[in-house]
Amino acid sequence: MHEKTIAELAAALQAREVSSVELTEHYLRRIETLDDALNGYITVTAEQALEAARAADDARAQGRAGALTGVPMAHKDIFCTEGVRTSCGSRMLDNFVAPYDAGVVERFKAAGCPVLGKTNMDEFAMGSSNETSYYGPVRNPWDTERVPGGSSGGSAAVVAARLAPGATGTDTGGSIRQPAALTGITGLKPTYGRVSRWGMVAFASSLDQGGPMARTAEDCALLLNVMAGFDRRDSTSLERPEENFTAALDRPVKGLRVGLPKPFFGEGMAPGVARVLEEAIDHYKGLGVEFREVDLPNAGLAVPAYYVVAPAECSSNLARFDGVRFGYRCEDPKDLLDLYTRSRGEGFGAEVKRRIMVGTYALSAGYFDAYYLKAQKIRRLIADDFARAFQEVDVLLGPTTPDTAFRIGEKTDDPVSMYLSDIYTIAVNLAGLPGMSLPAGLADGLPVGMQLIGNYFDEARLLGMAHQYQMGTEWHRMAPGGFK
Repeated sequence: MHEKTIAELAAALQAREVSSVELTEHYLRRIETLDDALNGYITVTAEQALEAARAADDARAQGRAGALTGVPMAHKDIFCTEGVRTSCGSRMLDNFVAPYDAGVVERFKAAGCPVLGKTNMDEFAMGSSNETSYYGPVRNPWDTERVPGGSSGGSAAVVAARLAPGATGTDTGGSIRQPAALTGITGLKPTYGRVSRWGMVAFASSLDQGGPMARTAEDCALLLNVMAGFDRRDSTSLERPEENFTAALDRPVKGLRVGLPKPFFGEGMAPGVARVLEEAIDHYKGLGVEFREVDLPNAGLAVPAYYVVAPAECSSNLARFDGVRFGYRCEDPKDLLDLYTRSRGEGFGAEVKRRIMVGTYALSAGYFDAYYLKAQKIRRLIADDFARAFQEVDVLLGPTTPDTAFRIGEKTDDPVSMYLSDIYTIAVNLAGLPGMSLPAGLADGLPVGMQLIGNYFDEARLLGMAHQYQMGTEWHRMAPGGFK
């Protein structure tokens, strides 16, 4: 059953070919057998999952089942889950049990989806490799000596290894799309404000956005149908008409105008990635898609602008973790200053400390105008570049990452090189646009992701374009050896 997509599992449940309890038990057995090799889960919630599966089976028997009732899911451990540890991959929250559900978690519970567990992640979503987690690195199922990408690497790894049909992730600078690319799955970062951030522990509030991770575009559409919607508890949530993201999946792409951004196809892209992208473009041309080159003149400024804005917001958001109200507290503090200093010093990892320090510096008196204000002006220029591009084309296409998955430990001593892993994804977050990654081939036996970027609230078009590609290719069906 684990080889079936979410859409296929939903159909099997509807046809009574399998029960939710049987399906959930099947995935729990796979997690118990295979997850030690990946370290994809921080917490497995077997009892709660089986209880929810029984309730889903009852609901189906009574004719009250929805589209995804009974399909088990996993949540990135940044989403609060009532009565279950929510650690954010950090020692700081290792003992934190959330007293409520995040808005996204509420929606999946209401849809009748059992929760298999909470997935591993870079500490407080800060990282591009899933090596900064307090619980150890997640390993890529395609090669367990390599990273799965981050920060949603745990979600990506468990979906790629068939330890969950689908999972939630969050994307601040590429943290859904980059791990999706490196593990050979499909991941969608929605328009900022499309999915509730309530109960999603904040890293950079103006950039963070939750989204679905699954094996296919169709599955991501089904998950986004659950996730998307207005939440009055979230001040950044946008009130829009309800949308069915599966409705346009079969719409032909003939005549679609697709832009190839010049900065995405220059130096820095590995030859294997370039070859895969060329083949994907040729496939779309065969479907009648029209391509043209477009310019994003300020795209080269995205990484430096991001690494001012994001750390500045993180330094503010993480100020609440002080050892007083909740979370990690040092032993036997001498005074209040010692409590603050040692609790934060012992509770946070190196990458989180680095970003807090950078952000605090950028926001300090005398440097605010030189760094933070300038970065925000660059952010506006980047958004304007995209706006001009979308006057000429419907969608942008390019690589998700410059190369395939790198080895664990390869970039840990070179933060700048690590940050450049997100060079093609960061601009999308700065502009608040939707973007997605889908598997487009292999290079040296490792997955390569293709990125599609749309205009605001154009998720349905992106999903449809991805779905049409997947209808004519098999890359989304490839499975890593050892996890079939």
